[in-house]
Amino acid sequence: MERSFDPEYFRQIYREAKQKVVPIQIFVKGECYKLLGLFPCRFHLFGVQEPARIFLLGSDINGRDNYSRLFFGAQKSLTIGFLGLFIAFPIGIIYGGISGFVGGVTDNIMMRFVEAIMSIPGFYLLIALAAILPPGMSGSERFALITIILSFIGWAGLARVIRGMVLSIREEEYVQAARAAGLSEFINIIKHVIPQTTTYIIVAATLQVPNFILSESGLSFIGLGIQQPDASWGNMLKAALDNAADLFNQPWLLTPGILIFITILCFNTLGDTLRDILDPRLQS
Repeated sequence: MERSFDPEYFRQIYREAKQKVVPIQIFVKGECYKLLGLFPCRFHLFGVQEPARIFLLGSDINGRDNYSRLFFGAQKSLTIGFLGLFIAFPIGIIYGGISGFVGGVTDNIMMRFVEAIMSIPGFYLLIALAAILPPGMSGSERFALITIILSFIGWAGLARVIRGMVLSIREEEYVQAARAAGLSEFINIIKHVIPQTTTYIIVAATLQVPNFILSESGLSFIGLGIQQPDASWGNMLKAALDNAADLFNQPWLLTPGILIFITILCFNTLGDTLRDILDPRLQS
């Protein structure tokens, strides 16, 4: 592209320089990086000679490569799903297991607390909390805080389901025998009761990751999640829609939305497949 200045309207004008040919080369030298994260290297699989640049999916308004930002955004969007899962699921499993196994008044009190958490509109709570965050927070700090908030909201539904399963499992003969043999209640829950819920937990885990990804993408899309210059699929999609006039000429700017759709579809398909494999009632 060639840049010129329009003094009448005080704007930059970019025109394609069709007379200049920049050949694409194999194993060209470029910016330094670490091969496998260990060895410094400057050779790239393909590229162009400096000062030219090659952007497979174009660049954003700040001249940053959209293709590279998709991968950096994937790190944020996928990591927040798995980190949220690893925080929320242990809480939900242990809390629901204890509530269902102990029963009585303790069960009623614990379930009322779960219902109080489930009654909180999660997305609106996230919007309120994200809006009051200090503007000087770094992207990493905001990312960690969003992950923690999502995790401490998402465990209540799992705890309620686990509690219902434990209520039926605790009446099994082997559980009663372990209790009669003097095994402590907590060890009995961990060793005999919770493993019987493994099938449901595995399926629920694969279906819960898309919820975390959607929540983070939604917050970033409305500008309350991960902020620029850090990349996530949500704020990349927001940046694309902020320049809606360019979408007809640059439809690849909607790639983050397509990746969100494909990722969620893959996780849902994985969850359905695991359910069909692990549920004995569906075996022919």
